[in-house]
Amino acid sequence: MNTLKALTGVIAVMVLGGCATVTPVSGQFPPITPRQAQTGAENGKLVRWGGILIQAQPKAQETCFTVMALPLHQDGRPYLGRKKSDEGRFIACAPGFYDPALYAAGRELTFVGTVAGVQMEKIGGYEYPYPRLRAGTVYLWPLEVREPATSTVFI
Repeated sequence: MNTLKALTGVIAVMVLGGCATVTPVSGQFPPITPRQAQTGAENGKLVRWGGILIQAQPKAQETCFTVMALPLHQDGRPYLGRKKSDEGRFIACAPGFYDPALYAAGRELTFVGTVAGVQMEKIGGYEYPYPRLRAGTVYLWPLEVREPATSTVFI
């Protein structure tokens, strides 16, 4: 009887665990935002940042992503709701080639990596301090397919 209870408990945990969304960017991370990292005081810290991709630039050994940072849901997905707030911009660089046709402007991305300094770049005529992230994990969120709105008319 004890074996049956133990087996039932294991199956219940497996079933309930299957309901949780686990991604390569899941987990607990310090609440450091890119805007806070603009001072350089957060260098060397492991963070999880994400947002909307502005541009992907493949280079010889790495690809660098310019991102408009957004708050993240618990699973790490950027929050696109009405209450979204601008958390600044950042540049995340990861080893290897990431195709800019797939990693296109407007896509949602989340990174896990180490803050590696601040890089000044121009936005128009303004010098902007971009925190630079050495990304160990790059996660491109799947596009959400929205069902077409339907209505029922009763005659």
